[in-house]
Amino acid sequence: MLLKQLFATRTHRMESSEIRELLKLLNRPGLLSFAGGIPDPDLFPAAAFSAAFQAALEPEYQAQALQYSVSEGYLPLRQWIQREMARMGVPCDTDNILITSGSQQALDYLGKLFLSPNDTALVGWPTYLGALAAFNAYEPRYDQLNPGGNRSPASYRDAAAEANSRVKFAYLSPDFANPTGETLSLSGRKALLDLTEELGCAVIEDGAYHALRYEGEAIPPVLALEIAQKGSLEQCRTVYCGSFSKTLSPGLRLGWVVASKPVIAQLVLMKQAADLHSPTLNQMAVHQVAEACFDAHVAGLRQAYGARRDAMLSALQTYMPEGVTWTRPKGGMFVWLTLPQHVDTAEVLVRALDQENIAFVPGQAFFADGAGCNTLRLSFSALDEAEIRTGIERLGRLLSGA
Repeated sequence: MLLKQLFATRTHRMESSEIRELLKLLNRPGLLSFAGGIPDPDLFPAAAFSAAFQAALEPEYQAQALQYSVSEGYLPLRQWIQREMARMGVPCDTDNILITSGSQQALDYLGKLFLSPNDTALVGWPTYLGALAAFNAYEPRYDQLNPGGNRSPASYRDAAAEANSRVKFAYLSPDFANPTGETLSLSGRKALLDLTEELGCAVIEDGAYHALRYEGEAIPPVLALEIAQKGSLEQCRTVYCGSFSKTLSPGLRLGWVVASKPVIAQLVLMKQAADLHSPTLNQMAVHQVAEACFDAHVAGLRQAYGARRDAMLSALQTYMPEGVTWTRPKGGMFVWLTLPQHVDTAEVLVRALDQENIAFVPGQAFFADGAGCNTLRLSFSALDEAEIRTGIERLGRLLSGA
């Protein structure tokens, strides 16, 4: 390509997302896809959104809905988020909130904010593929985050120093993580705060699945625990990222960041340089739907997705061959499978598509070091219980001959 020699060095670490590529297969006839972590479109509050968009385009509101707006976001929506965060134990002002174009944009901005080339980001092994994609553009080195382990803060600091690096943040999704579905315990969250305090680094808390709990008692967000320790959000090193994608609509691309005011002020400057503001019309519609039916709608999602999780766990117990293990999530959208060491799930996927017309995500893409060839991610959110059972039966048949 004529201009490729002029590309910035950061582009060398930008790779096509396996998940985005797999989503192209969703229209394949008869395919049972466990690949994309996507909501079931039949569960969208479509009627509520239809009424909300119509209301936003009424003569008295249409000028605001269709005009440029402030970068921080639509104030009534930020006020709704303020109340929602308070219910989660995170008291904040609207000035502590920035509306983003999905939480993915928030991760990109936070990578830009904290990472210089060769800075260290602590992430799970595995971790959310979209976070790695967002951070990779800023050329970090990665180290393995394990808040429940025995590794000392000094070992993180020394490993970074040996690489002429500095630890800048720890990234994690503590509730029903993508891709594993696992939840970090209360003691693990407190250990994380101790670790990052000792290292003097930030915490990026990805709360995308927080609302989708199907069993057990909710655990306070990391940011809530830190506020309880320090007395004020302004003293906290945790940055919270929320999203409407898994609860109301992914297509409207709205998320939010909650952080101390200096962090939000810097992120606002980035947003002004990037896209000025997230679409006002979408923000107005999401605000109206959230005010009208958020709690009732999410309660319905919990019932539906909880039943699908149960169907997947039951089918795995019935059909998986010996040597395959899996997580048992209490919420979210994902189950994580570990196969015998000799199995390459990327190769299994080729046969799964060809022989059984099923899809999943090979696990290697979720590891910063390219490990995990014998793992895979299954999503149960977009199929009904009967389809899940059929798909897992097909997968079990395939793996029995792996």
